[in-house]
Amino acid sequence: MPRYASFETRTMRFLEALQANNNREWFKEHKSRYEEDVLDVALRFIISMHEPLAEIAPRFTAVPTRVGGSLMRVYRDTRFSKNKLPYKTNIGIQFRHEQAKDVHSPGYYVHIAPDEVFLGAGMWRPDSEPLRGIRERIAARPAEWQRAINERPFSRHCSLGGEKLTRPPRGFGKDQECIEDIKRKSFIAVREFKVDDCLRPQFQKTVETSFKSAEPFMRFLCKAVGVRF
Repeated sequence: MPRYASFETRTMRFLEALQANNNREWFKEHKSRYEEDVLDVALRFIISMHEPLAEIAPRFTAVPTRVGGSLMRVYRDTRFSKNKLPYKTNIGIQFRHEQAKDVHSPGYYVHIAPDEVFLGAGMWRPDSEPLRGIRERIAARPAEWQRAINERPFSRHCSLGGEKLTRPPRGFGKDQECIEDIKRKSFIAVREFKVDDCLRPQFQKTVETSFKSAEPFMRFLCKAVGVRF
């Protein structure tokens, strides 16, 4: 297997076709194509990330299994959604912390879709206890937080995203240092790419360097929620 893995044109073509035919009958008819063009390609990428991730962030895992590993399910949970389309039309790969139980724990993320490609690092909508821990650590260590998010090359390539509260959370004043970051509901750093970038042989290397640049940010979050980086 090559040192670096990338995604393929045939992968994008299948995802585009799924966007146009997002129904169970079509997917069942083309499931073998999904397994070859999407599933196998994604699992190969996860396998190729195992060794570099062990060097970059050894407590985060690359698990190349069809179910329960780093590859997120293609099936959408439609129980509480108005959108009843049964399938996701993107590849979602999450490299979770070894102590993580769900997607609300620290992690690295790769998103591949026909209309958008991006990387993520951090915590998406953490539960109330870890959220409080992050906010309190930012308030207690504002200089450390500023270094974590402003250090290059991280700050040059990545931006913090997600929703914010309109007012400071309970226990924090409006004049609190870093209050705009304390108001965040998620602590996610995102790096966006052109879609064709993920088809290039050097894409995995770019993923590795991007994750490496996020180390101060991820280390801060891990300390805030009480897990080792």
